[in-house]
Amino acid sequence: MALLTSFAKLLLLLLTLLFSMQPSNAFDFEVGDEEGWAVPPSRNTQFYNHWASRNRFQVGDTIHFKYKKDSVMEVSEEDYEHCRSSHPLFFSNNGKTEFKLEDSGTLYFISGVAGHCERGQRMIIKVLSHSHSEGPSGSPSSSNQTGSSTSPESSDSSGALQVTASVLEVIVLLVSLLFF
Repeated sequence: MALLTSFAKLLLLLLTLLFSMQPSNAFDFEVGDEEGWAVPPSRNTQFYNHWASRNRFQVGDTIHFKYKKDSVMEVSEEDYEHCRSSHPLFFSNNGKTEFKLEDSGTLYFISGVAGHCERGQRMIIKVLSHSHSEGPSGSPSSSNQTGSSTSPESSDSSGALQVTASVLEVIVLLVSLLFF
């Protein structure tokens, strides 16, 4: 009986550790898909905002900007509205900029090349927290790196993972009640 109790305690500990960890569902997004980060065609000034509205960004995701002879800047809402690039919160011009979404809120991006923002090379991204219950807080992220990326595939598996984890937590609770 003592061996069975020890085994049950070990099993309970392992299951508790396994299901207390949060699953990571971070995605990589290629800004503008095939178009990349460039002045939009046909003076489509809402091109990037339409692209952003088709995606769901969460804390932990990464957005990738690919461009030639250009730059990307994170700016304040006011600088976004007026296409001002004099005080960026973040700046990169290496052609392959990786921007990690570290906080929920609204982020504003523009091109740093004169005239590009006015022609539509700008974008607003709304980043959701992992819990989905909190709305965007409006606090921008500024600690980012550069790199390359791949596009995400649409996935809504987080709900299924949460249900599975909840069911297993109930099973663990029942097992612990039986043996303790």
